Amino acid sequence: MSFVTAHVLDASLGAPAVGVAISLQHSDGTEIAQSVTNEDGRVPDLGPETLESGVYRITFGTGDYFDSRNVETFYPSITIDFKVEAEQKHYHVPLLLSPFAYSTYRGS
Repeated sequence: MSFVTAHVLDASLGAPAVGVAISLQHSDGTEIAQSVTNEDGRVPDLGPETLESGVYRITFGTGDYFDSRNVETFYPSITIDFKVEAEQKHYHVPLLLSPFAYSTYRGS
């Protein structure tokens, strides 16, 4: 399992958000990994098995996702900065999404 995973749910559909591009980056913007959500709205393998302690960034390609469904959205992308402690075993970043709102939290 990778050190960072993600899950995107589309609240406007009440279903997983399939096909959302996700990028994991260092806080300076250097890309570490990229992937796309699967049929369950998950990215189970985003990046390496470990990361050094520090601040990282995950970007969700929400504009392209909504464009592909012909749905207007306020958010062309959603970027979340989060702090990593190397001794932790796993970080999960869920995103609950709709065209004009979103929420996130540290998952398990």
